[in-house]
Amino acid sequence: MLALLCVIATGWQTASAQTTQRVLTADDRNESERSDTLTGGRVETAEFAREQPDIRLTLNLPSFRLTLWQNGKEVKSYYIGVGVKAHPLYIGDREVNQLIWNPDWIPPSSDWVLGIKGVSPGEVIKASDARNPLGKMKIPLGDRYLIHQAAKATDVGNLVSHGCIRMLLADIYDLSEKIIAARSLPVSRKRIQAAKGSKRMLVVNLDEPMPVDINYDTLVIEEGVLHVYPDVYDRGTNRTAKLRAKLLAANVGESSLSESTLKQILAKGTRRTQFVVETRSIAEGRAVEDGRLLPLIPKRASRRK
Repeated sequence: MLALLCVIATGWQTASAQTTQRVLTADDRNESERSDTLTGGRVETAEFAREQPDIRLTLNLPSFRLTLWQNGKEVKSYYIGVGVKAHPLYIGDREVNQLIWNPDWIPPSSDWVLGIKGVSPGEVIKASDARNPLGKMKIPLGDRYLIHQAAKATDVGNLVSHGCIRMLLADIYDLSEKIIAARSLPVSRKRIQAAKGSKRMLVVNLDEPMPVDINYDTLVIEEGVLHVYPDVYDRGTNRTAKLRAKLLAANVGESSLSESTLKQILAKGTRRTQFVVETRSIAEGRAVEDGRLLPLIPKRASRRK
């Protein structure tokens, strides 16, 4: 039952344990890892380091962005595809225990599988079989959820799977090799290269689980900038009351937050864009004039193979 179902979630931690010491509420646990609420207004970054095993993954679904953190600092972000509305991505905590090259696929007993010609629930479909949708690699997350290779570049930034996370091949290879290097896992580069060039399965077990945190935050204030992401699962998160509360918590005065202004801010974004504006501009009454629309997925990321 290792389906196209693949998701991430997390062993929940703040974006930097050193940055914030306060007690976290239930609402905080659905905050983006980049939220000023959690980081104190600054996301620390660093170069990836080998043999530094304190690593974890986070994902904020509305931004289609998966991030690898090491020692509490951001070292690499990847853009991904996620589950369709009928098969949404799991929101919550997961963990990584294995990395698998050339994985088998065992179709689950689900209606969507029954609609695929020539595929039967429960059969083992090898990596060499054209019916196997998992590609060259999968990273299990428990409970039949996976991260696996995207079918095509346009999967990134879209609702495309039956509950899984899809990554471009270069990205899932890069992520896996960083996990191996950070944890000093006993697998040689030669074995990895052999797996990449063949259909033979290679399984690498992690010494300790790596936590993964998936959340759903469409209104993110990061380093003094408001990001309004699309509510891709129609969960009703882009509401004026919620936006008002976020801005008040960021010390934007009530006098600057007319209902009309908040509605205009929320109306600016589209399914494939985010609306960004500095909280200072909002406080000074220039939210709409100073704000910008940016693509959810940078063009260079969507072109990677």
